[in-house]
Amino acid sequence: MTEKIWDKYISERDQGVFDAAGFGQSAGFGERPVLMVIDVSYAFCGDKREPILEALKTWKLTCGEAAWDAMPVLVKLIAAAHAKGIPVIYTTGYGRDDKWDRGSWAWKNPRGENLEHSEPAPKTNRDGNDIVDEIAPEDQDIVVFKQKPSAFHEAPTESFLNLLNADSVIVTGTTTSGCVRATAVDAFSRNYHVSVVEDACFDRSDISHAVSLLDLHAKYADVLPSDAVIDYINGLPDNLFDLPSGEAV
Repeated sequence: MTEKIWDKYISERDQGVFDAAGFGQSAGFGERPVLMVIDVSYAFCGDKREPILEALKTWKLTCGEAAWDAMPVLVKLIAAAHAKGIPVIYTTGYGRDDKWDRGSWAWKNPRGENLEHSEPAPKTNRDGNDIVDEIAPEDQDIVVFKQKPSAFHEAPTESFLNLLNADSVIVTGTTTSGCVRATAVDAFSRNYHVSVVEDACFDRSDISHAVSLLDLHAKYADVLPSDAVIDYINGLPDNLFDLPSGEAV
């Protein structure tokens, strides 16, 4: 049996419960997938690779080295999607300069309102909501702006999926325990086939990352390695979708 990232956190008792209840079955891929890249922005990655406790001095929300470990995997997945004509939807955040529209974020996670540093990071020339250059969207890609964890909350994601006639989503990005999980659960709730790419997701907490993947795989998604997802993408027919041209009309 292939070792899972969550194996060291799950007890024999809990594994027995999952097995007896039938959790963790494979739902399988769909026929018209969209690759979703959730919040791979400078706020969550920092502007360079460095240990997380050092990176946190500049970027309060960074995932540190985990983000940069996932970056080459994301590059390969996006390249495979582009080669096949599979849509790539990116998400990132937005907000007012005065932070009035943060709403509940200001209650649970003040994001710098009462800390010495915040995002966007004042010591860099990068806006925290900018998607990192290494995987920057191309002309045919779609960018969705959101203010809460799920890509489906008060954002046009589902409208775009309907326009594309998509039946499935492949979820990557960050944080595994936050926006990735929320997006995957909402996609499941809308009856999409959901795959989560284990090595293309990342979090600032190792245990949050692993246990979130455990829970997603048990109930809402197929958690898969990137090699298996790339093999699936490569096996799809070419140019299934009518993608944006990126040219001005």
